[in-house]
Amino acid sequence: MKKVKLSPFAIVAMSFFAIIMVGTFLLKLPISTKEGVDPLSWVDSLFISTSAVCVTGLSTIPNIAETLSIFGKVVLASLIQIGGLGIVTLAIYVLVVLGIKIGVTERYILKEALNQHHLGGMVKLVRSIIFTSLIIESFGLILNFIVFIQEFNFLEALGHAAFHTVSSFNNAGFDILGSTSLQNYNANILLNINTMIMIVIGGIGFIVIRDIVDKRSWKNLSLYSKIVLKTTLLLIVLGTLIIKLFEYNNISWLEAIFTSITTRTAGFSTVNISGFSYMTLVVIMIFMFIGASPNSTGGGIKTTTVYIMYRSITSFLMGKPFITHRRKVEDQNKNKAFVLVTLAFTVTIFIFLVISAIETKNTTYNMTFIEVLFETFSAFGTVGLSMGITPYLMPASKVILSILMFIGRLGPITIFGIMNKNWGHPEVSHINYPVERILVG
Repeated sequence: MKKVKLSPFAIVAMSFFAIIMVGTFLLKLPISTKEGVDPLSWVDSLFISTSAVCVTGLSTIPNIAETLSIFGKVVLASLIQIGGLGIVTLAIYVLVVLGIKIGVTERYILKEALNQHHLGGMVKLVRSIIFTSLIIESFGLILNFIVFIQEFNFLEALGHAAFHTVSSFNNAGFDILGSTSLQNYNANILLNINTMIMIVIGGIGFIVIRDIVDKRSWKNLSLYSKIVLKTTLLLIVLGTLIIKLFEYNNISWLEAIFTSITTRTAGFSTVNISGFSYMTLVVIMIFMFIGASPNSTGGGIKTTTVYIMYRSITSFLMGKPFITHRRKVEDQNKNKAFVLVTLAFTVTIFIFLVISAIETKNTTYNMTFIEVLFETFSAFGTVGLSMGITPYLMPASKVILSILMFIGRLGPITIFGIMNKNWGHPEVSHINYPVERILVG
């Protein structure tokens, strides 16, 4: 029998899928819901497990706090942590702790999972990711505990602080405070600032965090880190100004900056976004589509993709080569960026059309065009913001949105890389063909 050789893309996808299935089974258990509450359906268990592992935050349960038991909440937090760090990263770390030698195959899989260019230093990188995450989350937990201890007893405050820290650092957007996310804490400066910092740190990615810790100087940072930090800051400022402009009389500056940050994959809300104007909702969808940065806990097409596309277009219009920070960007990066955006947008719109068709038969809730579109973009960007329609979706729509969250977390290129064994390594032809110019535009 011929041995089937799986690509690193397939192994990464299968590892996420396996954790989602385990999470689905655990959340389905009666022990995962509070006494007197019916166990979750298989569809809801699958949806919430997928949303947690893909660090999205969308939930078919209107009130997680009143539905899940302590066991269920621990399972949910664990799925978020595993999904944020990546099962491959955690698995390699466990092997290292157990003293098991990490071979070339494992290092290559890890290289693809973390989107690295070289095999060297993979084990060191894994240790750095785990250690850095624990340190950051520890600080976040302490600050959150200071907030919640004023309202809850010690154990409840500790539980809320731990869950919220894991959810915010991993850009998940789940909360166990009720059905209104953080809207009851929209004036709490400490919780708002701590949550925003955790979201941004988790969203810039582990490679940038490590680079900042090692270099400690803007001048010495890598080109990649500089692009990520500059683009992230620009998007935060731009988003804050636009959202505040469109909702000037409806939200404060603190709520505006929080909304700007959370729209790019976190999913927490300190305001009711259902009351936003269509213009604001469209802006939020654009930011959800962009998402966080590579090697982070967030989804979307990523900040570097947007940067490369923007600079490629401006360079082309000015008739100049794409040069940034005194470095020429190779064509392969530009092609990959445009392919990624095209695939992502095509998949998202296709899923939107399918769900729209399904929901026309929904007799429980009459969903509008903007509500379904918003939900779809939120699922792809693994954001978790919703206009409140998630619990009322048809079972088929929930399954399809779960697939979209899965694609959004792994990235369209990973998914299509599974089907194309030559992805990233085009087959070389020894036949030279005549060059032809085709009229465009």
